[in-house]
Parts: sequence; structure tokens; C-alpha cells
Amino acid sequence: MTELNFDTKILIVGLGVIGGGYAKALTYRGYKHVRCITKEPKDVDYAIAHGMIEYGTSEIDEALIAESELIVFALYPHVFREWVEDNQHLFSPGTIITDVTGVKSGIVREIQAILRPDVEFISAHPMAGREKSGVEYSNAEVFRGANYIVVPTDKNTENAIAICSKLGEELGFAKISELSIEEHDEMIAFLSQLTHCIAVTLMTSNSSDGLEKYTGDSFRDLTRIAKINDLMWSELFMQNREALLAEMDSFSKKFNEFREMLERGDAEAMRSKMRLASNRRELFDKPTK
Repeated sequence: MTELNFDTKILIVGLGVIGGGYAKALTYRGYKHVRCITKEPKDVDYAIAHGMIEYGTSEIDEALIAESELIVFALYPHVFREWVEDNQHLFSPGTIITDVTGVKSGIVREIQAILRPDVEFISAHPMAGREKSGVEYSNAEVFRGANYIVVPTDKNTENAIAICSKLGEELGFAKISELSIEEHDEMIAFLSQLTHCIAVTLMTSNSSDGLEKYTGDSFRDLTRIAKINDLMWSELFMQNREALLAEMDSFSKKFNEFREMLERGDAEAMRSKMRLASNRRELFDKPTK
């Protein structure tokens, strides 16, 4: 595969909330041959009924796999690895595969090590999603204004990196970046995994009855991601355990420092910390265009 265009035959393996979002975004963008293989026949039916894909199946379709030029894997890491091991003999020479996996250190080099030399895996991470799982909750709009990270290694060609970056652009992401595996997992431990840990902990730290009757938007906003896919996220946490533990320790230290400011009545120190937080937070707002 030398370029990504509207005639490229794209196969999405795993039509959940992210895979479904990819399918919608690419089909609505004008890509003619977006297909899928996914576990549940009902998800294929849903995607076809809503005009998300050209064709789909819940079976291993050898011809479909063989004619696919770009394959996007939207699977749990261990399922992704098993799928490649079992089915890579069906890939055509020159096929490029990519992924949406949230942790890279435990999967990228393993896949590249077992992959046929005439097939290339270029990893990527769409920094967008929904708190609910399932293709029926997929929404291509979550990609607009969001960040997309390409994670190349020394096994990747410039052509594959360019195709992966172009995929991010076509999906509607506003910012395309490149990080190494190690840089990616360190960043993701802080920006994504720690935030999910905080949301889960906050949501389970007070079990008083009726809290939902009194809450405001601040609590709802902060705990939105506590509606979590426990199977997927626990696997990701374990794969990135050392980096996540380091970020949890750092957060605990900073939280305790803020607690000490309150305990000693140091309002000015708290205000200084709040001003710093406000200034930094402005950098994270999504662009409006």
C-alpha cells in the first residue's frame, strides 16, 4: 500500500465504540470500501442499517482479509495479539495494519516481532472516546478537535507513518503527533489512566444515599469517565503498571501538599496553586475550529 485514498479497501476488526467511530468517520468522509469483522452479528446488522460500512461479517472471511489494504484493529490488546497470530497468513503482501490500543509497551514490539516481514504494523492512539461501549454509542464527532498519536518504531517505514498520519487527518483529528513507545506510555499514564483512577476512586469514596439528587455539574464532569469498561481498563492498567504507579504516587504527593495548605490555613498558597491550575488548564481546551 502506497497511499490512502477514497478507493482504499479498509477493514476494521472490532466494531465497538471506537471501531464504529472510525467506520462512521471514514464512510461519511467519502471512503467507499469500509468493511468490518466483529464478534457479534447484531453489530454488523446495526452498522449496515445505519450506513456505516459497505460490508461486514462476524466470521473470518479469508477473501475479505486478503483484499484489504489497510486493517484497523480496535480490539483488547490480548485479543489483538491472538488475532494476528491466528490470521496473519491471510494478509496480502504490502498490507498495513494499525490499532487503537491505549498502551503500547506491551503490544507494539510483540506484534512487530511475530508479524510477517511483508506486512507492516504502525501503531496509533486516538485520544477520544465515549464512556459507554458498543457500536450503537459510536460517534465520529468525538474525533473532531481531538488529538491523535502515531507511535512509530525503527521497524516502520516513512510511507506507513505517513499513511497512519493521513488516517488521523481523515478521521477529523485536529492535532497529529508522534511519540516513541516509552514516551506514549508515560504520557498516557498521567493524561488518561490516572484520571480514570481518580474518577473511580472519587465515585466510590462516599456511599451516602441520595447524592445524585444534590450534585452539580462539577461532580458530573469530574466523574464522567467513572462509567468504565472494567475489563479493558484493568488490562491497560496492568500493562502500564510501573508508569501508572509513578503517576499515582506523584498525584498523592501533590494532593497531600494541597491538604497541608488547607490544614495550616494558608489561603494564599491555595490561591497560587489554583491560579497555576487555571492557567495550565486553558492550554487543554479543544480548538473551536
